Amino acid sequence: MAVSIELVKELRERTGAGIKECKDILEQTGGDINKAIEILRERGIEAAAKKASREAREGLIGVYVHYGARVAGLVELNCETDFVARTEDFVALANNLAQHIVALNPRYIHANEVTDEAVAESGLTREKFIEENVLLQQPFVKDPSRTIEELIKETIAKLGENIVVRRFVRYEVGA
Repeated sequence: MAVSIELVKELRERTGAGIKECKDILEQTGGDINKAIEILRERGIEAAAKKASREAREGLIGVYVHYGARVAGLVELNCETDFVARTEDFVALANNLAQHIVALNPRYIHANEVTDEAVAESGLTREKFIEENVLLQQPFVKDPSRTIEELIKETIAKLGENIVVRRFVRYEVGA
């Protein structure tokens, strides 16, 4: 099936995938853009897994100060090269993560940091506690259909480098 250049362009804008890849996937899915996006997302997750062992020592600090300056978030986001750290996509990811941290107040980055004592004190099941308190497992505040981990993996696939949340902090006046 031949697909229109407008459909290819739309898929490219929505996913950041290459033109040829967008065209091929749209032909494969019979022009179903939602199915094409899902296939690209799965491929991106696979690509991110391959890059996960690569060292990420460059990066930047994402910052978000909420209106009224009573709460703020900082996140150190690392990648492999300074070139990628300066890209619009990487900067946007860092700032979105800082905003997410302000909004949802995670306590941990990874699920393996969660102690049994913390779960017991919360009165929640381990799974629910992790979903509410672990940054990478939380639904992204701007798009709850994706977790922070999925958002990062999509950016890894798009930029071609490993990306790691090194640390974060959330400040709130009076807390």
